[in-house]
Amino acid sequence: MTKLKPIEKDILRLCIENDTYSIADFSKSLNISVPTITKTIMDMMDRGLIEDEGKVDCTKGGRRPNIYGLNPKAGYFVGVDISRQHFHLALCNFKGQLISFIPEIPFVLEANADSFKKICQCVKDEVYKLGVGWEEVLGVGVSLSGRVNPEKGYSLTYFVSDDIPMRKLFEQQLEVPVNIENDSRAMTYGEYMHMGKSADKNMIFINLSWGLGMGMILGGELYYGKSGFSGEIGHFPVLDNNLICRCGKVGCLETGASGSALHRMILEKIASGRKSSLAKIYAQKGEIHLNDILDAVKNEDVLAIECIETVGTTLGQGLAGVINIFNPGLVVIGGRLIVGKDYLMLPIKTAVNRYSLSKVSSDTRFMFSELGLKAAGIGDCLLSRSKLLGI
Repeated sequence: MTKLKPIEKDILRLCIENDTYSIADFSKSLNISVPTITKTIMDMMDRGLIEDEGKVDCTKGGRRPNIYGLNPKAGYFVGVDISRQHFHLALCNFKGQLISFIPEIPFVLEANADSFKKICQCVKDEVYKLGVGWEEVLGVGVSLSGRVNPEKGYSLTYFVSDDIPMRKLFEQQLEVPVNIENDSRAMTYGEYMHMGKSADKNMIFINLSWGLGMGMILGGELYYGKSGFSGEIGHFPVLDNNLICRCGKVGCLETGASGSALHRMILEKIASGRKSSLAKIYAQKGEIHLNDILDAVKNEDVLAIECIETVGTTLGQGLAGVINIFNPGLVVIGGRLIVGKDYLMLPIKTAVNRYSLSKVSSDTRFMFSELGLKAAGIGDCLLSRSKLLGI
């Protein structure tokens, strides 16, 4: 893609934010003359970036103006949400519409060059299967758990190289611009953009999966912090449980509010003699996976419900502090544990009401993620588009 002029970036930004605009709307919003806007729009149409979407309905009578929006056929963006045993793949068009989503593509994540090359080839193969030529792909977004610095292109968790940023390694293999991101922030951005004009400009997203992560939209912008490591709510030192977290510290919120914490609680309860359908699974297999526990919650197993309610209460206590600090208008709960639904949400709200400042928390709404597993992949696509366009 050729380098965009500032006025072209502004036009694309407005189309992303509001879908369609008339020439007069562009002129008014950007404070640029109609002839200049018209010439720019025609140039962008010639390059396939903008399309004429026809006449707008006009309730006031008179001549109906043409409206313009992003051309969905201008190219595609690929989102790759990587976990340890699989990855999710999302494909979006230039307009940001989801074309396809492929969940849980088998893949074993290892911090070595061979694993890295395999996932790149696998991504290309999956895109070809969707009927899209790789030459049509404008950019790829990759999200991973752990500490990620998108600006410098480094992951401090996977594919660590002292010499070459992970982003560059991906770009060498995929031969397109690549953006890397923390999975919780990618989920946050995906969910935020999915809400469109109704999105709250001050939003917290909680990724409640095996670990515990957070993303923040502050003033309508995704918040990164100085080094891109913001959102590590899982390592809030708020618990007096003397449990050693995977980070090596004690008292981290993640040791009481996460999938790993839920798994530990269940095993402890079974060891103490508690009856449960999960005890039968453990007796048969000698192990229990998180999916077994989540299935038990959906099947209303008493022990599983009791433990996920405990996770909700602990998370709510930590969230109360976050709400007191940031005063968000919306908290979105996402991640694998949201299958707990009200068994999870009610304890969260109860704990927030108990531990937060009432005049602060009264401003905050709660909801579950609407995108679910798709959130990070869609967020990856849309962040890749924003980075490529420079907006």
